[in-house]
Amino acid sequence: MNTGDTAWVLISAALVMLMTPGLAFFYGGMVRSKSVLNMLMMSFISLAVVSVLWVLYGYSLAFGNDLGAGLLGNFGNIGLKGVIGQLTGAADHQTPVLAFVMFQLMFAIITPALISGAIADRAKFWGWTLFIGLWVTIVYFPVAHWVFAFSSADGSTVGGWIANNLKALDFAGGTAVHINAGAAGLAVALVLGKRKGWPKEPMRPHNLPFVLLGAALLWFGWYGFNAGSALAANETAAVAFTTTTVATAAAVLGWLLVEQFRDGKPTTLGAASGAVAGLVAITPACAFVSPLGAIAIGVIAGALCSLAVGLKFRFGYDDSLDVVGVHLVGGLVGTLLIGFFGTTSVNSAGADGLFYGGGFSQLGKQAIAAVAVLAFSFVLTYVIAFVVNKTVGFRADEESEVAGIDEAEHAESAYEFGAFSSARGANKGSVTAGATAVLEGSNKS
Repeated sequence: MNTGDTAWVLISAALVMLMTPGLAFFYGGMVRSKSVLNMLMMSFISLAVVSVLWVLYGYSLAFGNDLGAGLLGNFGNIGLKGVIGQLTGAADHQTPVLAFVMFQLMFAIITPALISGAIADRAKFWGWTLFIGLWVTIVYFPVAHWVFAFSSADGSTVGGWIANNLKALDFAGGTAVHINAGAAGLAVALVLGKRKGWPKEPMRPHNLPFVLLGAALLWFGWYGFNAGSALAANETAAVAFTTTTVATAAAVLGWLLVEQFRDGKPTTLGAASGAVAGLVAITPACAFVSPLGAIAIGVIAGALCSLAVGLKFRFGYDDSLDVVGVHLVGGLVGTLLIGFFGTTSVNSAGADGLFYGGGFSQLGKQAIAAVAVLAFSFVLTYVIAFVVNKTVGFRADEESEVAGIDEAEHAESAYEFGAFSSARGANKGSVTAGATAVLEGSNKS
């Protein structure tokens, strides 16, 4: 076992885990104060639900030996049977299979959490919780198998069709995570419908420092997401680390320039959103493009995603926190641009794109993968959300939405705006007496 590589995989798994609380802050700051706890909980509950399902059967369905046609893994690793004590990787770079299991678990956790931003302010908590369990089982685990499950060199294990048959490139999840979540976000937003008062009433972010903190935590954790996907402390990880940094920086600039020319001011929300757009776009391409290619991808993604967030007003779908505009569009941009900027001079396991003499071949493969995941996710998510809404209930009632989803769903509020909280009621008498004494002393003077 290579202890250095093992340490890197475990650290990367921890970094990716941090992304889900980071996402909670990112989303939580963008909603109104009466919805912030519900928004935080929608991410946090994904940690609980998906972790259990991953051990029970998720890993087996995503990475077990293919059942046929590259669509789904088998049930051979139910309860992580046969995993503990096993090693994976080349002879001089072997790491425990269990480390890989935990690394991939963190991807499975954050993907449904990303969807929650599309339905902020209007979802019942237990309806959402049921949705997560059904969605990862029916949508995420199969798509993860398509994209991330590679066949072994000796043919003993057969993986998914996108990775092995189509040979589309997706280093860290542009299709399986971002296009998947973005398409699902659009579907579930359509099922639940618009928020009360949208788009006429202002629904501004209640805490922009939360948003920027969340974006910073996402950026930090994304090094585990992208560089960690090398599964070794090597040159590929260093390339992914570098391209992730510069693409994200370029995307911030791209988004802010659009804001400046369109609105006259660069905003904090725009800087945070631009960073996430760049992180999304570079995810599939991070190990297959040069640093200059990464800058180009970042600028393009920042600008296009900034423009794309306005599509919801034109087409009338209420994507509360722009999951479609950032994750679906950003995921598509990054996945397709591999077909232009990919170069084997960076990674021999990649492919040369159009700008490096590779023609349209790889671009076509990237497009097929993107469209397949988008269509699969949208259709099945729509059905799942519709069934949940018609059975246990998914959309909160109007009274709860207007009064505040935090109180209705969790019997809590994030902030106490009164001078004295009810929890201090026991001290009320002494406080009043003290205040009276001070006033009397003042009067005597």
